Amino acid sequence: MTAAADIAESPNPLRNPQFRKLFSAQVIALVGTGLSTVALTLLAYDLVGGNAAAVLGTALAFKMVAYVVFAPIVGGLAHRFARKPFLILMDVVRAGIVLLMPFVTEVWQIYLLIFLLNLFSAGFKPVFAATIPDILPDDRTYTRALSMSRLAYDLENLLSPTLAGIALLFTTYTGLFVTNSVAFLVSAALIIITTLPPSQQVARLGNIWHEISFGTVAYFKTPRLRALFALYLGVSAASAMVIVNTVIYVKDTLGLTSTDVAAALAAAGGGSMIAALSLPKLLDKVADRPVMLLGGVLMAIGVALIGTGPGFLQMLPMWFLVGIGWSVVQTPAGRVVNRSSAPSDRSAFFSAQFALSHACWLIFYPVAGQLGTRLGVETTALWLAGSIALFTLLAARLWPKADAQIVVHEHAAVVHTHAHSHDEHHEHAHEGVEAEEDHVHEHRHEPVRHAHSFVIDDHHASWPASSTP
Repeated sequence: MTAAADIAESPNPLRNPQFRKLFSAQVIALVGTGLSTVALTLLAYDLVGGNAAAVLGTALAFKMVAYVVFAPIVGGLAHRFARKPFLILMDVVRAGIVLLMPFVTEVWQIYLLIFLLNLFSAGFKPVFAATIPDILPDDRTYTRALSMSRLAYDLENLLSPTLAGIALLFTTYTGLFVTNSVAFLVSAALIIITTLPPSQQVARLGNIWHEISFGTVAYFKTPRLRALFALYLGVSAASAMVIVNTVIYVKDTLGLTSTDVAAALAAAGGGSMIAALSLPKLLDKVADRPVMLLGGVLMAIGVALIGTGPGFLQMLPMWFLVGIGWSVVQTPAGRVVNRSSAPSDRSAFFSAQFALSHACWLIFYPVAGQLGTRLGVETTALWLAGSIALFTLLAARLWPKADAQIVVHEHAAVVHTHAHSHDEHHEHAHEGVEAEEDHVHEHRHEPVRHAHSFVIDDHHASWPASSTP
């Protein structure tokens, strides 16, 4: 087969007009957010001068807290709302909040607006991510969509400072905030003209707390997702090492310039992008588990090599290797979450993944900073590399090698009430047209042993013991 024919047969998500609009909305919003990040730095400097770093650090902490606390709440309740109006509302509200940034006169106002902005982002991002598998049900096409999303994040990190620098030749940082606001509105407009599959209705058993906690509880009951969490602890340790300590090592230890800091960070970003481009074809042939565990190993090796005290030219391929590693873990993560959740529960699972992954960064950003300051960058690298290796070993232990999707399991007899249609879990006789439609009444599940694609939901409260490692 020729290369041209191979490309032609490759499942391209951009051929789907609905995904094309959503991906455009994602990219536009990402660029706007990147410009706003630069503008926030300049605003903080105007307000507090040399204390700007402390203000930005606190603001980022507020961002992470908003993500960790509110994403599971929104994800647990998302099934109560129509998805399309919800996403549009989140974008419009975020546009309004960003537009208030130029009017800030006190530091506490920065903290408040950053918290509110990311509270609504915690609502938007996981629900948006959970929508993509509904639009692209084919696994190969969805994998390529995840690769494109990873590339978009990496390019935003690399290009936003450059774009902001160009924009600042013609406007002030206020203009960057306005641009971000417009970007959110354009994103909302693109969602308006996108045809989204309707949300699947869910009638949760239990009270409001059960709805809110469902995604996180179900996440930790799923062996492969427990492993994914362990891998994300490794990703956060590696990325925190790169983001927090690169500037210290390059400028203080090596005595180089800010341009060299940017080059080192770009090396990690370049590794991440190359991995994201390469992964779809690899994942067509190899399962997620060995690929993602390899990512953990690569991160551990790359970070450990920094402990040898390399020169600048030796440091670049080490950071490149770390970038490959974290992309190899993060790019397929959506596949793992999607595989582990029923379509009606995707928002809850993706929100749990979003919150828990950001909780990892909330832990390791300060850890990397404190260890780097107290122990030195080289010693910190060795400690974090050891941690990444342990997290990878833990993930290998938690994630069964024979990770079958179809699982034989048993149900005990139970009597309860919830909305249902007649399927493999609801086979009971009664009169009326409701037998063919979703309906609500008290009903009894007889004891049964059967096999089907297994996920944690209201009818499967725990993972079968024979399927755990």
